[in-house]
Amino acid sequence: MAITSAVLGDYWPGIQLYYPPVKYAPALGIYEDLDAAALRFQKHARNCHAQTLLFDLEDGCRQKALSRDLLRQELPGLQRDDIAVAVRINPFRTEEYEKDMQMVRDLAEHIDVVMLAKAGEAYGAAEIRDLSAVLAGMNGGGITIQPIIEHPKSLKVAPEIMAYSTVKHVVFGIHDFSKAMGIHITPQHWTEELKFFLNQILFEARIAGKGVIGGVEVLIGESTMPEKILEPHDIRRWLDLHGDEESRIVFRHACEEAALGLTGKQVIHPSHIHLCKVAYTPSPTEITRNIRILQAAVEADALHGGAIKFEGEMLDPPMFGKALQVLLRAHALRALTDDDTQFALSVLGMLPAQVIRENWPYGVIL
Repeated sequence: MAITSAVLGDYWPGIQLYYPPVKYAPALGIYEDLDAAALRFQKHARNCHAQTLLFDLEDGCRQKALSRDLLRQELPGLQRDDIAVAVRINPFRTEEYEKDMQMVRDLAEHIDVVMLAKAGEAYGAAEIRDLSAVLAGMNGGGITIQPIIEHPKSLKVAPEIMAYSTVKHVVFGIHDFSKAMGIHITPQHWTEELKFFLNQILFEARIAGKGVIGGVEVLIGESTMPEKILEPHDIRRWLDLHGDEESRIVFRHACEEAALGLTGKQVIHPSHIHLCKVAYTPSPTEITRNIRILQAAVEADALHGGAIKFEGEMLDPPMFGKALQVLLRAHALRALTDDDTQFALSVLGMLPAQVIRENWPYGVIL
Protein backbone atom coordinates (compact mmCIF):
# COMPACT_ATOMS: atom_id res chain seq x y z
CA MET A 1 0.00 0.00 0.00
CA ALA A 2 1.44 3.38 -1.04
CA ILE A 3 1.44 5.79 1.87
CA THR A 4 1.99 9.55 1.63
CA SER A 5 2.72 12.06 4.37
CA ALA A 6 -0.92 13.19 4.20
CA VAL A 7 -1.91 10.26 6.43
CA LEU A 8 0.24 11.73 9.22
CA GLY A 9 -1.98 14.78 9.54
CA ASP A 10 -0.81 18.28 10.38
CA TYR A 11 2.23 19.19 12.43
CA TRP A 12 1.59 19.25 16.18
CA PRO A 13 1.32 22.46 18.21
CA GLY A 14 4.59 21.60 19.98
CA ILE A 15 5.90 24.30 22.29
CA GLN A 16 3.51 27.26 22.30
CA LEU A 17 4.95 30.55 23.55
CA TYR A 18 2.44 32.91 25.13
CA TYR A 19 3.28 36.27 23.58
CA PRO A 20 1.56 39.32 25.12
CA PRO A 21 0.79 41.73 22.25
CA VAL A 22 0.81 44.79 24.53
CA LYS A 23 2.27 44.32 27.98
CA TYR A 24 2.95 46.19 31.20
CA ALA A 25 6.42 47.69 31.56
CA PRO A 26 7.34 47.39 35.28
CA ALA A 27 10.36 49.67 34.94
CA LEU A 28 8.15 52.50 33.69
CA GLY A 29 5.00 51.63 35.62
CA ILE A 30 2.86 51.94 32.49
CA TYR A 31 1.61 49.82 29.59
CA GLU A 32 3.39 49.96 26.24
CA ASP A 33 2.05 52.18 23.51
CA LEU A 34 1.60 50.86 19.97
CA ASP A 35 5.07 51.92 18.82
CA ALA A 36 6.85 50.29 21.77
CA ALA A 37 4.84 47.09 21.36
CA ALA A 38 5.64 47.03 17.63
CA LEU A 39 9.37 47.37 18.30
CA ARG A 40 9.22 44.47 20.78
CA PHE A 41 7.24 42.41 18.28
CA GLN A 42 9.82 42.97 15.56
CA LYS A 43 12.68 42.09 17.91
CA HIS A 44 11.25 39.03 19.65
CA ALA A 45 8.17 37.64 17.87
CA ARG A 46 9.93 37.57 14.50
CA ASN A 47 12.81 35.55 15.98
CA CYS A 48 10.84 33.10 18.11
CA HIS A 49 12.04 29.47 18.12
CA ALA A 50 8.84 27.98 19.51
CA GLN A 51 6.69 25.84 17.22
CA THR A 52 3.63 28.02 17.88
CA LEU A 53 3.43 31.72 18.62
CA LEU A 54 0.38 32.25 20.81
CA PHE A 55 -1.09 35.73 21.10
CA ASP A 56 -3.22 36.03 24.22
CA LEU A 57 -6.23 38.36 24.09
CA GLU A 58 -7.92 36.90 27.18
CA ASP A 59 -6.80 36.68 30.83
CA GLY A 60 -3.20 37.72 30.20
CA CYS A 61 -4.23 40.80 28.21
CA ARG A 62 -5.33 44.09 29.80
CA GLN A 63 -5.06 46.35 26.75
CA LYS A 64 -7.30 44.30 24.48
CA ALA A 65 -8.22 46.94 21.88
CA LEU A 66 -4.60 48.09 21.50
CA SER A 67 -3.47 44.46 21.27
CA ARG A 68 -5.88 43.81 18.40
CA ASP A 69 -4.58 46.93 16.66
CA LEU A 70 -1.02 45.65 17.05
CA LEU A 71 -1.87 42.27 15.54
CA ARG A 72 -3.63 43.91 12.61
CA GLN A 73 -0.49 45.95 12.03
CA GLU A 74 2.20 43.29 12.54
CA LEU A 75 0.81 39.84 11.70
CA PRO A 76 0.71 40.37 7.90
CA GLY A 77 4.50 40.80 7.91
CA LEU A 78 5.31 37.78 10.07
CA GLN A 79 7.12 34.93 8.32
CA ARG A 80 5.32 31.67 9.16
CA ASP A 81 7.31 28.98 7.36
CA ASP A 82 8.19 26.94 10.46
CA ILE A 83 5.90 28.44 13.08
CA ALA A 84 2.15 28.39 13.59
CA VAL A 85 0.21 31.46 14.70
CA ALA A 86 -2.49 31.00 17.33
CA VAL A 87 -4.79 33.59 18.87
CA ARG A 88 -6.39 32.98 22.25
CA ILE A 89 -9.77 34.69 22.13
CA ASN A 90 -12.19 35.58 24.91
CA PRO A 91 -15.04 33.31 26.08
CA PHE A 92 -17.85 32.55 23.65
CA ARG A 93 -20.38 35.28 22.90
CA THR A 94 -18.93 37.85 25.26
CA GLU A 95 -18.46 41.42 24.05
CA GLU A 96 -14.70 40.93 23.69
CA TYR A 97 -15.28 37.65 21.84
CA GLU A 98 -17.18 39.46 19.12
CA LYS A 99 -14.37 42.00 18.75
CA ASP A 100 -11.79 39.21 18.66
CA MET A 101 -13.73 37.41 15.94
CA GLN A 102 -13.86 40.54 13.82
CA MET A 103 -10.07 40.71 14.09
CA VAL A 104 -9.82 37.03 13.10
CA ARG A 105 -11.93 37.78 10.01
CA ASP A 106 -9.60 40.64 9.10
CA LEU A 107 -6.45 38.53 9.58
CA ALA A 108 -7.74 35.09 8.64
CA GLU A 109 -4.99 34.34 6.10
CA HIS A 110 -2.35 35.00 8.78
CA ILE A 111 -3.86 32.83 11.54
CA ASP A 112 -3.62 29.06 11.89
CA VAL A 113 -5.39 28.42 15.20
CA VAL A 114 -8.12 30.02 17.27
CA MET A 115 -7.83 29.02 20.91
CA LEU A 116 -11.16 29.35 22.71
CA ALA A 117 -10.89 30.27 26.39
CA LYS A 118 -13.25 28.58 28.86
CA ALA A 119 -14.64 26.39 26.10
CA GLY A 120 -18.02 24.82 26.75
CA GLU A 121 -18.60 26.43 30.13
CA ALA A 122 -21.55 28.61 29.15
CA TYR A 123 -23.21 26.84 26.21
CA GLY A 124 -21.57 23.42 26.05
CA ALA A 125 -20.23 21.90 22.84
CA ALA A 126 -22.53 24.20 20.82
CA GLU A 127 -19.80 26.82 21.21
CA ILE A 128 -17.47 24.72 19.08
CA ARG A 129 -20.23 24.03 16.55
CA ASP A 130 -20.95 27.73 16.05
CA LEU A 131 -17.30 28.78 16.02
CA SER A 132 -16.53 26.02 13.50
CA ALA A 133 -19.29 27.30 11.23
CA VAL A 134 -17.89 30.84 11.34
CA LEU A 135 -14.29 29.73 10.68
CA ALA A 136 -15.34 27.46 7.80
CA GLY A 137 -15.55 30.46 5.50
CA MET A 138 -12.15 31.86 6.46
CA ASN A 139 -8.74 31.07 5.02
CA GLY A 140 -10.14 28.24 2.95
CA GLY A 141 -11.44 26.53 6.08
CA GLY A 142 -7.88 25.96 7.26
CA ILE A 143 -8.16 27.56 10.71
CA THR A 144 -8.45 24.99 13.50
CA ILE A 145 -9.82 25.36 17.02
CA GLN A 146 -8.02 24.51 20.25
CA PRO A 147 -10.62 24.55 23.04
CA ILE A 148 -9.22 25.17 26.52
CA ILE A 149 -10.66 22.83 29.15
CA GLU A 150 -10.67 25.02 32.25
CA HIS A 151 -13.69 23.77 34.21
CA PRO A 152 -15.34 20.45 35.15
CA LYS A 153 -18.26 21.45 32.91
CA SER A 154 -15.87 21.46 29.97
CA LEU A 155 -14.40 18.11 30.96
CA LYS A 156 -17.90 16.62 31.17
CA VAL A 157 -18.62 17.52 27.53
CA ALA A 158 -15.06 16.84 26.31
CA PRO A 159 -16.14 13.95 24.02
CA GLU A 160 -18.67 16.24 22.32
CA ILE A 161 -16.10 19.04 21.98
CA MET A 162 -13.58 16.65 20.44
CA ALA A 163 -16.12 15.31 17.94
CA TYR A 164 -15.71 18.34 15.64
CA SER A 165 -13.22 18.03 12.78
CA THR A 166 -12.00 21.58 13.40
CA VAL A 167 -10.63 20.43 16.77
CA LYS A 168 -7.26 18.70 16.39
CA HIS A 169 -5.93 19.36 19.91
CA VAL A 170 -7.39 20.49 23.23
CA VAL A 171 -5.64 22.44 25.96
CA PHE A 172 -5.64 21.52 29.66
CA GLY A 173 -5.96 24.88 31.44
CA ILE A 174 -4.55 23.74 34.76
CA HIS A 175 -4.79 26.97 36.74
CA ASP A 176 -8.42 27.83 36.00
CA PHE A 177 -9.37 24.16 36.24
CA SER A 178 -7.81 23.74 39.68
CA LYS A 179 -9.48 26.97 40.82
CA ALA A 180 -12.88 25.74 39.63
CA MET A 181 -12.35 22.44 41.46
CA GLY A 182 -11.11 24.13 44.63
CA ILE A 183 -7.83 22.21 44.40
CA HIS A 184 -4.69 23.89 45.66
CA ILE A 185 -1.89 23.07 43.24
CA THR A 186 1.78 23.88 43.62
CA PRO A 187 4.29 24.86 40.93
CA GLN A 188 6.47 21.91 41.94
CA HIS A 189 3.89 19.11 42.01
CA TRP A 190 0.89 20.12 39.90
CA THR A 191 1.38 17.19 37.50
CA GLU A 192 0.73 14.80 40.36
CA GLU A 193 -2.02 16.91 41.93
CA LEU A 194 -4.04 17.07 38.67
CA LYS A 195 -3.08 13.66 37.30
CA PHE A 196 -6.58 12.21 37.65
CA PHE A 197 -8.16 14.91 35.47
CA LEU A 198 -5.35 14.95 32.91
CA ASN A 199 -5.76 11.21 32.50
CA GLN A 200 -9.48 11.69 31.88
CA ILE A 201 -8.77 14.21 29.12
CA LEU A 202 -6.10 11.96 27.60
CA PHE A 203 -8.46 8.99 27.61
CA GLU A 204 -11.19 10.87 25.74
CA ALA A 205 -8.68 12.45 23.36
CA ARG A 206 -7.13 9.13 22.44
CA ILE A 207 -10.55 7.65 21.61
CA ALA A 208 -11.33 10.69 19.45
CA GLY A 209 -7.89 10.72 17.79
CA LYS A 210 -7.09 14.20 19.14
CA GLY A 211 -4.04 15.63 20.85
CA VAL A 212 -3.71 17.24 24.28
CA ILE A 213 -1.62 20.32 25.05
CA GLY A 214 -0.06 20.41 28.52
CA GLY A 215 -0.09 22.92 31.33
CA VAL A 216 1.66 26.26 31.76
CA GLU A 217 4.61 26.39 34.16
CA VAL A 218 4.88 29.45 36.40
CA LEU A 219 8.41 28.87 37.74
CA ILE A 220 10.91 31.17 36.02
CA GLY A 221 14.56 30.75 36.88
CA GLU A 222 17.75 32.40 35.68
CA SER A 223 19.12 29.58 33.48
CA THR A 224 18.60 29.21 29.72
CA MET A 225 19.64 25.98 28.04
CA PRO A 226 21.69 26.48 24.83
CA GLU A 227 19.84 25.33 21.71
CA LYS A 228 22.75 23.14 20.60
CA ILE A 229 22.00 20.72 23.45
CA LEU A 230 19.82 17.87 22.14
CA GLU A 231 21.02 14.55 23.53
CA PRO A 232 19.83 13.18 26.89
CA HIS A 233 23.33 12.90 28.41
CA ASP A 234 24.10 16.52 27.43
CA ILE A 235 20.78 17.68 28.87
CA ARG A 236 21.45 15.92 32.18
CA ARG A 237 24.95 17.36 32.32
CA TRP A 238 23.72 20.90 31.66
CA LEU A 239 20.97 20.60 34.27
CA ASP A 240 23.47 19.29 36.82
CA LEU A 241 26.13 21.92 36.15
CA HIS A 242 24.23 25.00 35.00
CA GLY A 243 20.52 24.49 35.54
CA ASP A 244 18.70 25.98 38.52
CA GLU A 245 15.94 24.30 40.52
CA GLU A 246 13.23 25.95 38.45
CA SER A 247 14.58 24.62 35.15
CA ARG A 248 14.91 21.12 36.58
CA ILE A 249 11.27 21.15 37.71
CA VAL A 250 9.99 22.50 34.37
CA PHE A 251 12.01 19.90 32.47
CA ARG A 252 10.76 17.08 34.70
CA HIS A 253 7.14 18.12 34.18
CA ALA A 254 7.65 18.36 30.40
CA CYS A 255 9.19 14.87 30.37
CA GLU A 256 6.21 13.49 32.32
CA GLU A 257 3.78 15.05 29.84
CA ALA A 258 5.73 13.82 26.82
CA ALA A 259 5.78 10.29 28.25
CA LEU A 260 1.97 10.44 28.42
CA GLY A 261 1.82 11.31 24.73
CA LEU A 262 0.85 14.98 24.95
CA THR A 263 1.20 16.85 21.67
CA GLY A 264 2.24 20.26 22.95
CA LYS A 265 2.95 22.46 25.92
CA GLN A 266 2.33 26.13 26.62
CA VAL A 267 5.13 28.25 28.05
CA ILE A 268 5.23 31.83 29.28
CA HIS A 269 8.97 32.51 29.21
CA PRO A 270 11.51 32.18 26.36
CA SER A 271 13.88 30.20 28.62
CA HIS A 272 11.28 27.41 28.72
CA ILE A 273 11.14 26.96 24.93
CA HIS A 274 14.19 24.80 24.31
CA LEU A 275 13.97 23.19 27.75
CA CYS A 276 10.50 21.83 26.90
CA LYS A 277 11.34 21.18 23.25
CA VAL A 278 14.04 18.66 24.16
CA ALA A 279 11.68 17.00 26.64
CA TYR A 280 8.93 16.61 24.04
CA THR A 281 11.02 15.82 20.96
CA PRO A 282 12.82 12.50 20.42
CA SER A 283 16.59 13.05 20.39
CA PRO A 284 18.72 12.23 17.32
CA THR A 285 20.09 9.16 19.14
CA GLU A 286 16.58 7.97 20.01
CA ILE A 287 15.45 8.41 16.42
CA THR A 288 18.44 6.45 15.11
CA ARG A 289 17.88 3.58 17.55
CA ASN A 290 14.22 3.22 16.63
CA ILE A 291 15.01 3.26 12.93
CA ARG A 292 17.40 0.38 13.55
CA ILE A 293 14.70 -1.51 15.46
CA LEU A 294 12.29 -1.17 12.56
CA GLN A 295 14.94 -2.11 10.03
CA ALA A 296 15.65 -5.28 12.02
CA ALA A 297 11.92 -6.06 12.22
CA VAL A 298 11.51 -5.63 8.46
CA GLU A 299 14.56 -7.80 7.72
CA ALA A 300 13.14 -10.55 9.96
CA ASP A 301 9.66 -10.16 8.42
CA ALA A 302 8.33 -9.73 11.97
CA LEU A 303 6.16 -6.61 11.62
CA HIS A 304 2.95 -8.67 11.45
CA GLY A 305 4.00 -11.32 13.93
CA GLY A 306 7.11 -12.77 15.49
CA ALA A 307 9.82 -11.56 17.82
CA ILE A 308 13.43 -10.48 17.44
CA LYS A 309 16.31 -10.00 19.82
CA PHE A 310 17.66 -6.44 19.68
CA GLU A 311 20.47 -5.20 21.92
CA GLY A 312 19.59 -7.62 24.70
CA GLU A 313 15.82 -7.08 24.48
CA MET A 314 13.11 -9.32 23.05
CA LEU A 315 10.88 -7.20 20.82
CA ASP A 316 7.57 -8.04 19.12
CA PRO A 317 4.95 -6.12 17.06
CA PRO A 318 3.70 -3.86 19.91
CA MET A 319 7.31 -2.76 20.46
CA PHE A 320 7.71 -2.14 16.73
CA GLY A 321 4.59 0.03 16.89
CA LYS A 322 6.14 2.07 19.69
CA ALA A 323 9.35 2.47 17.68
CA LEU A 324 7.27 3.73 14.75
CA GLN A 325 5.43 6.15 17.03
CA VAL A 326 8.76 7.70 18.06
CA LEU A 327 9.54 8.49 14.42
CA LEU A 328 6.06 9.84 13.73
CA ARG A 329 6.20 11.96 16.88
CA ALA A 330 9.51 13.44 15.73
CA HIS A 331 7.94 14.21 12.35
CA ALA A 332 4.92 15.85 13.97
CA LEU A 333 7.30 18.10 15.95
CA ARG A 334 9.31 19.01 12.81
CA ALA A 335 12.37 17.06 13.97
CA LEU A 336 12.55 14.23 11.42
CA THR A 337 14.57 14.50 8.21
CA ASP A 338 12.91 13.92 4.86
CA ASP A 339 14.79 10.64 4.38
CA ASP A 340 13.75 9.32 7.80
CA THR A 341 10.18 10.43 7.15
CA GLN A 342 10.17 8.43 3.92
CA PHE A 343 11.48 5.40 5.82
CA ALA A 344 8.67 5.74 8.39
CA LEU A 345 6.11 6.00 5.59
CA SER A 346 7.55 2.89 3.94
CA VAL A 347 7.05 0.97 7.20
CA LEU A 348 3.49 2.28 7.46
CA GLY A 349 2.89 1.02 3.96
CA MET A 350 3.63 -2.53 5.14
CA LEU A 351 0.92 -2.39 7.80
CA PRO A 352 -2.85 -2.95 7.58
CA ALA A 353 -5.01 0.16 7.79
CA GLN A 354 -6.36 -0.82 11.21
CA VAL A 355 -2.86 -1.16 12.62
CA ILE A 356 -1.93 2.24 11.20
CA ARG A 357 -4.93 3.79 12.94
CA GLU A 358 -3.96 2.10 16.20
CA ASN A 359 -0.43 3.45 16.02
CA TRP A 360 -1.27 6.91 14.70
CA PRO A 361 -4.85 8.19 14.97
CA TYR A 362 -3.94 11.82 14.19
CA GLY A 363 -5.33 12.75 10.81
CA VAL A 364 -5.28 9.25 9.32
CA ILE A 365 -7.97 8.68 6.69
CA LEU A 366 -7.69 5.21 5.11
